[in-house]
Parts: sequence; structure tokens; C-alpha cells
Amino acid sequence: MILRCYLIWYLVTAAFLFDPSPSLWLNAAGVSLMTLQLSVSGAGDPRGKRWQTFRLFLMPFCVSSLAALIKGQGYVLIFPTRISILATSLCVCTAFIALSLALRKLSRSNKE
Repeated sequence: MILRCYLIWYLVTAAFLFDPSPSLWLNAAGVSLMTLQLSVSGAGDPRGKRWQTFRLFLMPFCVSSLAALIKGQGYVLIFPTRISILATSLCVCTAFIALSLALRKLSRSNKE
């Protein structure tokens, strides 16, 4: 759930601060591909672990592109100083957590 909230936080930030510069996204993809290559080399057949392979690509992509997007935007750690971005991120994360917990509770009650 925490990793999904980080993804939501990233997506909200990327939506507010989107930069169409191809170099930003190509650099982020390059960092991710290098990390992916180092992570899965010698790990056997990666085809059976597609979700893990995707996550190994996605995490450095998000980290490097987020760093480029928030540069000079007044962020403190991962927290924006613009209230609109902070409020949107918190609201969407809270809604996701509430929905997840409600579905989990519903799933447990259906099993009983």
C-alpha cells in the first residue's frame, strides 16, 4: 500500500509539473534501463517475473524523473510547498487507502 501511495504521489506531482522535454524522459528511461540491466543480469529467465521486472524499471524511472521535475519548485524532501499539489496528493492517497481498506473488509466479510 505504501508503494502505491508513493506512485500516486509521483503521478500527482508529474501531472502538476509535467515537462514535455524529451531529454528529461529519455534520461529517466536510460537510468532505469541501466538499473534494470544490472538488477536482472544473471537472474535467470526474466519472462516469468514480468511484474518484478516492470517494478525494477519503474522505480528508478520515477525517482529520476521526479528529481528533475521538482528541481527548483520549492519542494522540501518530497513535500511540495504549493498547497494545491500537496492537498491533491494527500486527498488522492487518503481516498486510495480508504478504498483499499473498505475492499479488504468487504472481501473478509464475504469469506465468512
